[in-house]
Amino acid sequence: MSDFQTIADRVEIGALRGEFTDAVMMRDYDRLASLFTLDGALRMPNIPVELLGQEEIRAWGRRVPDLVEFLVQNTHPGTIALDGDTASGRAYMSELGRTRDGRQGLNYAIYHDRYQRTGDGWKFSERVYEVRYEDTTPLAGSPPRPAVAPADPPAGNTAAAEGRR
Repeated sequence: MSDFQTIADRVEIGALRGEFTDAVMMRDYDRLASLFTLDGALRMPNIPVELLGQEEIRAWGRRVPDLVEFLVQNTHPGTIALDGDTASGRAYMSELGRTRDGRQGLNYAIYHDRYQRTGDGWKFSERVYEVRYEDTTPLAGSPPRPAVAPADPPAGNTAAAEGRR
């Protein structure tokens, strides 16, 4: 990996994978769809869902808030194999969440990816989610509730009134 273009391609693909996770976490499905080629595919056989093209990905995203209470997704670096203007790779995932119908759990998975260089940089041409481990034990935690400063902090506790510990 001594030539500059190879290094740049690997960095850009790594950033693309990070953008995907950030878009999912921020529920920005327009941005998520823009990370795929126009005919790109997002496949999640465990759900099962197969989304073909940016518009199907956007439409799915518009439904997610009605279906999912919360989702926390973490991407861990995987492989990248470059082949000119295309590439393939894997990214390793840990994910936990709860759906609005009460299903919840933790899973570890792999995204099997295909990438395409475009005029706008690297994009996903295909992303396939493969769950390797799933734990449906009820989650002990929940999303944090907004912090509210106490209306009348105990005498002498100025740190609480100032929002410090």
